Amino acid sequence: MTSSLRWTSSDLQTLPDDGKRYEIIAGELFVSKQPHFYHQHVCGKIYYLLENWTTSRRLGQAIIAPGLIFAEDDDVVPDVAWLSNKRLAAALGTDGKLHLAPDLIVEVLSPGAANQRRDREAKLKLYSRRCVLEYWIVDWSAGKVEIYRRKDGELYLFATLVKSEKLESPLLPGFSAQIDDIFADVP
Repeated sequence: MTSSLRWTSSDLQTLPDDGKRYEIIAGELFVSKQPHFYHQHVCGKIYYLLENWTTSRRLGQAIIAPGLIFAEDDDVVPDVAWLSNKRLAAALGTDGKLHLAPDLIVEVLSPGAANQRRDREAKLKLYSRRCVLEYWIVDWSAGKVEIYRRKDGELYLFATLVKSEKLESPLLPGFSAQIDDIFADVP
């Protein structure tokens, strides 16, 4: 009988502060290198669009790379998140980390099969299980955004948007962004 190592949040404290991103999903450790310039550029654009909308509406808050600890073996760092005021009040712990699901999570894909598997499979399952209402997977190299929305207790692919299309969400009344604007300045 073989046993596999299950990583916990406590184990993360022992890892080096070396610029890599360490995340745990269902006890499995995922390690990412420092992101590509355009990955970060797109994260910033999405945050900017959400923050501008949020500032005018005062319905919640957008945040870049929040610590999100669902459990000892589910400790992740999404690229961008948005929380309604109600969820933020319930989710934000005294440690400055989120402990309940944001309304919206955005992950911008990094190159590589392991990174794709983490965001498209492991994180999709985690966010679905933990009641995230909407999940955007952004592929900056292909210029598209996949929108997953909650239906019957799970996140399902609702739409895949490409350049010249408009991004809107029932979670964000009045929010609208052109996909072209998200990928402006990305070759």
